[in-house]
This record gives sequence, structure tokens and C-alpha cells, in this order.
Amino acid sequence: MSLLDFLNRKKKSEEPVVVPVLPKDIYKQGSLDLVDTIAPTALKIGSRELELGEKFVRAFYTISYPRFLTDSWFSPVINLDKVLDVSIFIHPIETAQALRGFQKKVAEVQSQISEREAKGLVRDPLLDTAYQDLESLRDSLQQAQEKLFDVGLYIALYGDSKEEIDKTEGDIRGILDAKLVYTKPAIFQQEQGFRSTLPLGSDELLVNSKLNSSPLSSLFPFVSFDLTSDRGILYGINRHNSSLILFDRFSLENYNSVIFAKSGSGKSYATKLEILRSLMFGTDVIVIDPEREYDQLAEATGGRSFHISLSSENHINPFDLPPVKEDEDPKDILRSNIISLVGLFRIMLSGLSPEEDAIVDRAISETYALKDITGDTDFTGAEPPLLSDFEQVLSGMEGSESLVERLSKYTRGTWAGFLNQPTNIDLKQQFAVFSVRDMEDELKPVAMYIITHYIWNAVRHEMKKRLLVIDEAWWMMKSEDTASFLYSVAKRGRKYYLGVCTITQDVEDFLKSPYGRPILTNSSLQLLLKQSPTTINVLQETFNLTDEEKFLLLEAGVGEGLFFAGLKHVAIKVVASYTEDQIITSDPSQLLAIKAEKERHAAQDKQ
Repeated sequence: MSLLDFLNRKKKSEEPVVVPVLPKDIYKQGSLDLVDTIAPTALKIGSRELELGEKFVRAFYTISYPRFLTDSWFSPVINLDKVLDVSIFIHPIETAQALRGFQKKVAEVQSQISEREAKGLVRDPLLDTAYQDLESLRDSLQQAQEKLFDVGLYIALYGDSKEEIDKTEGDIRGILDAKLVYTKPAIFQQEQGFRSTLPLGSDELLVNSKLNSSPLSSLFPFVSFDLTSDRGILYGINRHNSSLILFDRFSLENYNSVIFAKSGSGKSYATKLEILRSLMFGTDVIVIDPEREYDQLAEATGGRSFHISLSSENHINPFDLPPVKEDEDPKDILRSNIISLVGLFRIMLSGLSPEEDAIVDRAISETYALKDITGDTDFTGAEPPLLSDFEQVLSGMEGSESLVERLSKYTRGTWAGFLNQPTNIDLKQQFAVFSVRDMEDELKPVAMYIITHYIWNAVRHEMKKRLLVIDEAWWMMKSEDTASFLYSVAKRGRKYYLGVCTITQDVEDFLKSPYGRPILTNSSLQLLLKQSPTTINVLQETFNLTDEEKFLLLEAGVGEGLFFAGLKHVAIKVVASYTEDQIITSDPSQLLAIKAEKERHAAQDKQ
């Protein structure tokens, strides 16, 4: 029976039935059968492949296996990023029948060995090995430890051209040849081979090899990487096997993650989805948002948004100190804060010479001392100094004229009011967003450094499960001091139950930074979404991607890419429910529609 005959098989009738083929004929008939729906538009059967509509299909089968098969030997083929169908047919052989066959075969091998001994020939290692294997297998069969099967392994490849199929077949045969598993194309049997790989359970090729239970078990394709666990949140769908990617970042050696993606690929969407689901499991989330993309999410979840700018009412005093806990030494806390402040002034003042660095360090210590804050006292509850206090101390020190001049724009000049105010915000909410969109570009690294430092002090003060999201992290990588501080937070965060999520679209600049790769190394989770051709080679080298994975990232749709967790990685598609999508969307058309709907409801409420 041909393939078309099989698909068009109908109930027998006395009158011959003319099956419509052309669309107009089907339309005139007035009915559309299931066969008409699933059948390809055209079919051409060749000697080496089938043309199935616009696709090419090639079927091939295995002909021999090595003496030993290791576990997961078929894994590289199953996990190959190509469209293929695999069918495994297992035909049990009665043990009694198998033993009769073994008795005859053992006798033949024994006869050959005896004949060679009689002729005085050198012993053949192949015959000796075959005899030992036969005897061992026969013993296992007699003791019911093993069973014997006729096994057929068939593979059907799909592609848009013959050249693509040739390349894929070469890749697969190369993988299998290296494991001493040999295959052949089903020449002049492509139709039977294709039907054998369809989910119909029909072995029409009947090209079988005898395998016992142990090597047969290694053939089962339960080898796809799986990131489904008993706890955690849903990150997306495994594009390879459609399983759920459920994972808990707080179950890994560290809780950090990195997201690399080009603009418009869905990185903010994926991040907001993780935040929303993390909040449902009691995780506190803090976001540093350069573009004010998370305000809607904060509003929907009962969080708080802090807009940091030169004219904002929200202020953070960089001289703030965390409360001293029982197991901490005030000297260590003060010293750590002074070091961080020196780094901040290095950014603010566009670098410091060694002499200026020493002056700033001494001036910070004296500024704290004016407020009775020293390493010998418990300064919990003490009023911290302001930037103007620091300027006053600095102006009285020898060699500080240039420093005071550069600092004046933050205290009396254009940028005054940004830093020279007491802190008037807190992190009591489960979800907090710090937006720096309205901050001048020149000041964004300074603002992100101060915010991160404030968050770090809060994290050290009270240990709880937290996630810190730093969007557009390349802003912090522009300065060595901000990059160094970010690396320090990522490295030490685990001690305080903190996971740091670093997001960037400028991959090259991020990895070129001296702290880019160390941050990546200290991140157990990585998410790679769609990439541009200019950065893909850098990522391929960094993550040791195959060519198939490289092309996957180049051709990925929105929310599609690769998800790395520890030593495993899978192809992922980020999915959200309708309600989640309405909360986290960044699509301008959707945002405008949501805004219009809110205004309409507000107008109705007033009426």
C-alpha cells in the first residue's frame, strides 16, 4: 500500500469513489475529511528522499552496534537542534527459541576454535571473545537475568533543501560513527522508512539487530536535558521536549543570574515575569530601573517606586551607615563604608590621583568624627553627615583646592540637591523600584552606585530572601569602581540570601570590563535571548555554544533563547498567562490600550 493509498483509505463500497485533489474540487464536494486536512499538498517519492509539500524528508536506519553501548550514547542525536523523527521498534524473542539458536551458534564457534587448534594456527582473539560473549549471554538468558530482542532504530530528517538534509545526515552519522554505530539511508525504501517513523507503530523496513536487555536500555531516549524540579518558579517551556522549566535559583551554589539579549528580544518581559512569580513565593525584590519600565508592575503588586533625579523628592544620603548588629564590629562597618565612599568620589570627581585619594579618605573619616561616629563607638541611631559637611572638612585640608572645586557642582552648582539631603526612603515593601530614567546620563553611574550601596547596607542589616535586579547593567560597567562594587555585591550576596540579576544588551562592553567575566562566572543562571550578528561570536566563545545554538540565538523570536542552570542548558520559550501579560507587557500599543481602559473606568466611577 502506497502512502497516498494509506492516507486515503476509506470504507469499501460498491461504487468507485473519486477523491478530490484540487482545492476547488474539495470546495465543490462540500466536505473536508480529516485526511484532506493532514495530507501534504504534494508528495514525490525519490530513491534517497521524499518531497513532502515544501519539505524534504530522508529516512535511514542503523545496521550495526559495537560490543559495548554506554549510557546516553544516543543523547547527542536526541538533543541535536534539528527537526527529526526517531522510531524504535522492539520485537521480543522467546527465550527458549533464543537458547536453541545460541546452542547452535556456540557449537559453530567451538568448532572453528577446535579446527584452528588442530591445524596449529594461532588463536583468533575475535573467536575467543565471541565465544565468551555467547556463553555469558546464554547464562544470563537461562537465569532469566536478560531477554533478547530484535530492535530496529529508524531516523527521519526534515529540511528545506537536499543540501540541508545532507549536512544534517553527515552530522548525525559523524556522531554515531564515533561511537561505532553505523547507519545507512533507506535507498529505494524511503516511503517505507518514512511510514516507519510516523506515530503509527508500523515497522515496514524490518531492518533489525539483536540486542539483549542491558544495551537496549541505553537506547531509550530519556536523555533530553530537563530543568523541572519539585520547587521553584516557572521560567518557561523547554522548546525541545515541551516540558516545564521549573527552577529555584536559591537552590544553586549562588543565587545570581545574567541576562544577555538585544533590544526588543524580551529580556525585560522575562525579568518582570520572574519577579511577579517570585513575589508570589515570598521573595523580596528590588529593581534598579534605568528606563522606568517597572512602575506598572510595582503598582499592580502593591510595591513602591522611587524616582531618583535632580528634581526628585526622593533622596539617598551616601554617608548613611547600617545599624551595628551583635556579631559585627563597628570598625569593620565604618571601614567598609569609607572604602565605598572613596569609590563613589572617584566616580563623581572623574578620577583621583594617589595624593587626592589619600586626602579624600582622611576627609571622610574626619567628617564622620564630627558627628561622633568612630570605630570605637556604637553609631546605631547617630545622625550621619551630609555632603556639605564633607565639603567643609575637605576645604580646610592642604592640597584639596582642586577637589573642593570639582565637588562644588554637587553642593552649590547645577547638580546640587541630588546628594546633599538626608535619606527619606525605606525598603519596607516587598517590591521596590528605583528609577533613574530622568537622571542625566552623566550622573546615571553615580546614581546607580549610590542606590546599590544603599540596598547593600539594607541587605546586610536584615537577612531575608531577596532578589536584586539591575537592568541595563552596562551603565555600571562603564566605570571600574561601579563595576568593582557590583562584582563585590554579586560575590558576597549569597551570605545574606541575596540573588543578583544582571541584565544588559551591550554584551561586548560588559564582557570587556575587567569585572564582566568574573560576574558571569559567579552567576549560576544565564539566559541568552536573541542576539545580533555583531555579538554572537563573542557569546559563542564565552558559553562554548555549538553552531546550531548560535543560529538559534540569531533566529530566535521574542522570548526565545537558551537557559543555563549550572551544568545544564535548554532551549527556552518564555510564556505568560493573559493576566500576567497585561501586568508585565512592555508593548507600547498594549500600554496605551491599558491606559485608555483605566481612564474610561475612572470616568465611569466619577459618574
